[in-house]
Parts: sequence; C-alpha cells; structure tokens
Amino acid sequence: MRVMRTTAVLGFALSTLVSAQCGGGGDAPPDDSAPESAATAPLSGDWPMYRHDLGATGYSPLSGITPANVSTLAEAWTYSLAAVDAEARGPNSQMTPIVVDGVMYVTAADRVVALDPETGAERWRHQVKEAPPSSRGVSYWPGADGMASRIIFTTGLHLRAIDAATGEPIDSFGNAGLVEMGVPYNSVPLIAGNIVVVGANTPAGTIGGIGNARAFDAVTGAKVWEFDSVAQPGQPGHDSWEGDSWQGRLGANAWPFYFSMDEERGLLYLPLASPIPGDYGGDRPGDNLYGNSVVAVDIDTGAYRWHFQTIHHDLWDADPPAPPALFDIPRDGGSIPALGVTTKSGYLYILNRETGEPIYGVEEQPVAASHVPDEASSPTQPIPVKPVGLSRLTYEPGDLVTSDDTSAAHAAACGELVDSLGELYNAGPFTPWVYRPEGAARRTTLSFPGGVGGANWGGVAVDPATGYLVVVTQDLGALGFIEEAPDDHPVAYRKGQQRPASFVAEVDGATLPCQRPPWGRLSAVDAATGDVVWQQTLGVTDSLPEGKQATGRPVRAGAITTASGLLFVAGTDDARLRAFESATGRELWTARLGGNGNANPMTYQGASGKQYVSITATDTVVTFALP
Repeated sequence: MRVMRTTAVLGFALSTLVSAQCGGGGDAPPDDSAPESAATAPLSGDWPMYRHDLGATGYSPLSGITPANVSTLAEAWTYSLAAVDAEARGPNSQMTPIVVDGVMYVTAADRVVALDPETGAERWRHQVKEAPPSSRGVSYWPGADGMASRIIFTTGLHLRAIDAATGEPIDSFGNAGLVEMGVPYNSVPLIAGNIVVVGANTPAGTIGGIGNARAFDAVTGAKVWEFDSVAQPGQPGHDSWEGDSWQGRLGANAWPFYFSMDEERGLLYLPLASPIPGDYGGDRPGDNLYGNSVVAVDIDTGAYRWHFQTIHHDLWDADPPAPPALFDIPRDGGSIPALGVTTKSGYLYILNRETGEPIYGVEEQPVAASHVPDEASSPTQPIPVKPVGLSRLTYEPGDLVTSDDTSAAHAAACGELVDSLGELYNAGPFTPWVYRPEGAARRTTLSFPGGVGGANWGGVAVDPATGYLVVVTQDLGALGFIEEAPDDHPVAYRKGQQRPASFVAEVDGATLPCQRPPWGRLSAVDAATGDVVWQQTLGVTDSLPEGKQATGRPVRAGAITTASGLLFVAGTDDARLRAFESATGRELWTARLGGNGNANPMTYQGASGKQYVSITATDTVVTFALP
C-alpha cells in the first residue's frame, strides 16, 4: 500500500467507537451529540482499560467536572508507588490506573494493588518478588462460565493472572498463575473476550529475539496465535525484503503501551516499530514490511487483513508508537469506519479501519537520498494530504533560538552547539543521516521531529461532541551522522556517538531545545475536514525569565476527553496536570504535581457519584476532585 488516495467527502459528523468490556456503577448522562450510528457500550463511570475502551478513544462519558467548575478541582488523595523495601529504587512510572466496579487497580514498583477509588486506601496487595510488574498498568478480565474476574499483567518475560477480588494467583492459569512468554513485553495486555494480546520489547540483544505480537487464552494461559511482524515467505509484503534480509530480523515489533481493536469487525490493530538496526539499512534493502506499519489482524486467529506503512525503509526509528484511536464518520446516510494513527515523524494518518485506505489522501513525496555506502533509502515517503504535519518538520538557520525568544545564556549556548557541529544538514521531512568518513570535514544531520517524536506513545484522544482528534506533540530535534563501524559490529556502518544526541543546550540545570519555541504542542484536528482547527502551546519552562516561560515542553504522554467538553493532559516535563476546553483549546486549570506526570490521565466516578481525575506523577498516584 505505497500509494492510497481517496476523495474527501463533505458533510461530516464524528462518533466514537466505545467498547468498554466491563460495567460499573455511575449515572453519567447520555451524550446526545453522538449520532445513532455510533457503536457505544452502556454508559459507565468506570475507566476499565488503559484508554478507557477497546477503540482507545481516551473518552469518558462523565460530565460532572465542567468548564465552569474545573478551576475548583483540588487534590483528594495520593498513593505512593514506591517499593515496600525503602532501599529499593523508586519507580519512574508511566502507569494509568483502571477502575472497574468500584475498585481501582494499579501497578507499583514491586506489587499490584487494589485501591478504594474514593480514598486511595488499599484493599489488597499482590507482592511480586521475581521481577517488577509493568510500570504502565494492568488489564481486567471480567470472568466467564462461572469463573471469577482476573487482573492480568506482565513482569518482563511473564504474563500473570491474579484474582480481581483477592489478589491471589490463579492456579489454573499457566503454571500457578504465570505464563512464560519467551519474549518480554513491558506494557498493558489487550483483553477481548477470552483473548489476551501482548506485544514484544526487542532492543538489540534482547532475550528471545524476534518481536512478534502474540495472543494467549485468558482462561488457561495457552498460546492462541502469533503474528509475523517481519513478512515471511508466502506472506503479503515478503518481497519488500530483498535477498534473505528478513531472516532473524529484530525490531518491527509491537511495543506500544496498549492496543486497540474494532469489536464489531473483530479486527485488532498492531502498530509496528522500525527494523533493527534502525539508523542504517544497507543490510535490508527494500521497504521492509511490516516495519513502521499499522497492521489489522483477526483477533481470534492473528490472520493478516491489511496494512498501511507510514515509512518505507525507516532510518529514523520513527515508528507509530501508539495504536490507532477508532471513530465513525457519518456520511450520506451511512458511516465510514475510521481510525487515526500518529507517528514519531509528526504525522496523523486518518484511515478507513476496515480497509486501510486513507480517507483524505496520502501522497508519495520525494525525499532526500542517503549517501551512506551500500544504503538504498526510499526515494519517496507516504505523507498525508490532510492533516498537515503536527510538529516541526524542517529547520533553517533563521530558526535558531535568540535571546529575545528565551535568554541570552540559552542563545549563546545554542550558538556554540551549532558552531561545534560543522555543516548542519536538514532537507525537510525524512532528512537522512549524513555520512562522515574518517578524517572528513565535520557534517551533522539535524532531523525533525527527532527520535522521540513528534507524537509518542500517548495516542489520539477523540472528542465526539466537536468531532476533534486531539494529539500531543513535541519538537525535539535529533543530531547524528553515520560512520564506519568496527569489525565486530553486525553491519558495516552505524550511527556515530554524537553528543549531545538532541538539538538542546543545558542552561542552569534545565534542558532547552535550540530552535525557537514552541517546543511542545496540543493540536485538535477536525475529522470532518482533516484540517487542524486549533493548536496550543503545551508546557512552560520555569527557569526562563518571566514573560518568556510559555515555550512548550517535551512531552510523550497523551490527553483524555470528557462529555462536558474538557480535555485533561499531563506528560510535559514541567510537572503539571492541565485542563483545556476541547472546542477552543483554551487552558482552564493547572495543578502542579510533585513529579512529572509522564503518563496518560484518567477519570472515573466513585460510588458517591463524584467524578475524579487521576494522574501518575513519577512515583505517586495523585487524584483530584471537586470540593
């Protein structure tokens, strides 16, 4: 699917695909703005999975906290995620709690815990001694055929199941509650019916090797299927690997923090990473499917249905880091089943989730060629017609920060950095790394958005009332070059040891990007047109002089939306949780946190009927409520 174009159709309304598996208390009012064609679950005050629902919308139907009263939100309770052993290292958690049937479930540094969601008091704890539980959270299986509900989570190489009511291991699941996965997965499984889907974390040299997504039985722990993320002989896309470059290939793994699926169609969506090595591809000529793709597979069998590749022959490690969010586009009396998937390269692709066809068009645009020996970079890359890129994609000398933008010390430090880099090369989106032979003049590629995005793992949030898709991005340029590798290296060339690796300067203990602000943004895309309708600078730099602090900050986590017209977002490295008006992007409330909220927030309704908002701030769950 290198070139896929469709014609835009006017007359658009948006509805979410909200497929919560588990019920709960709560009397949230219905969202009358959603069209009748929306496939929605019974309204609930729970937050039953990582992004609320199988469609990964990040949307809650709760409306108790509103634009009119959000300014009065105050801290209600906190819970420490530090290890019971005070000598152990504290967590840098990226965990989003879940709330099901009046119980909150979280992972801490050394345990899984059930909490009272209105007070934060422990109901039970399951201590994990062998390996820490995922720092990103747990999943809930509601039970079946008389079996009690379970909490399912990962500890590196193992998939585990414990009783949701007691925290005791499920003896009938695998070996006394533990299944050996073979390849580690450090995030949150997806549970659909009795299928448990996990990804794979496969950096170079990892235990287990190949990084395929796999599915297990929620009842027994038996393996159900495995999807080949590197297309094998006889499979669609195998010819995108020239020669035998597909054999034993690491990477192209599904590493996201969570997954999404279309329950009606039985389609699971896998966002797949870059092949390894990710910065030199001379040993893997071709487009390298399914690297840097979103792939739809059958949830029951893992069988391939379609793919869309966001980068051909990736050299930037700019994968789609989050699974797509799902929504429907009412059109001409019917609807288009759609999804939105973000990439580290700064683009949002809006696709038909049944076929993988772009809804607003994608063009194969020429990009600069690599001049590294034996490297055959792709001459074109698939770039959306709409929406346009949501983060910085280019750099010119006039983009260098000035003292008027930030401070004299910052501008001077960035000027020194630029002088140290020799010839600075940027040719727009997908600028390849320059080749720097030994003894040659110094040259350095400055690539935007850079290795950490663009958008990162937070994902798209869907607001059904406005029809907006909300995306968090950052502008943090990457610096680099390619050099000859030593003889013991697996390939002939490698990325050089550039210091710093990012286009930043350290000033008074703060890390400051060297291009002019903004450095972090919150964007809303109108799915009715594919256009960006508003953008808001996200984050402040406290160390800068007053009047110059609204720079935006690096951010990886995402936003959530609610039925009252609010969106909540943390994720920036300025230790704040914020609320915005979804329709306008107007900031309405900010709370300082005791640590960085490097996680997606969530919201739920307690037994009392009160709505709460929770965020994990480094090593503490912090929960807010109205007075």
